[in-house]
Amino acid sequence: MLLVLFKFTRFSFVPCRNRDQLNVSDSESSEIEFEEENVGNQGNTRTDNLAWCDCENCVMMEKEEECLCCHELAQVIEKIDSRNLKCITHHEGFQGNCLNVDVLEVSLYEFVERDGPIDDNEPIHELYRYLAYRRFTRWIWHVLGKNRRKVIPACAVKTIRDTFPSESYVGFKYPRP
Repeated sequence: MLLVLFKFTRFSFVPCRNRDQLNVSDSESSEIEFEEENVGNQGNTRTDNLAWCDCENCVMMEKEEECLCCHELAQVIEKIDSRNLKCITHHEGFQGNCLNVDVLEVSLYEFVERDGPIDDNEPIHELYRYLAYRRFTRWIWHVLGKNRRKVIPACAVKTIRDTFPSESYVGFKYPRP
């Protein structure tokens, strides 16, 4: 049993790394910034319909930038195409990394070791959901570094939320400047 003393805070740990440690070139940095800019500038229709979804597993999200299909991200498309799949949620890597409770339990132990104990009242499904989002991000983009968040495709968010439900959800947030 885990010794639990403190309340769990989402995004409380963002590793500090410098550009040299990340091996991010200026062109890669520009590409990342371009992706982030374009996610929010795709018109107002994404929250009204699912025309943007090609995998047929997405759902409408609250925020415009969250309305993103797995077929819109080059890194995700590589994984989908390598297995000839329709959606990233059907990939065995997604299911093993993001939905497997045993894998998420190990990530929870690493989280507690690094960030300290969690509150006894913290719902385990919320922790697993948070860890599943982190594992998805690590699986697709590897190491992002401090304040470099990515929008997770709506189909992946939906599948993770269905597996680890909650009464309330917090959508994607860009890091504070």
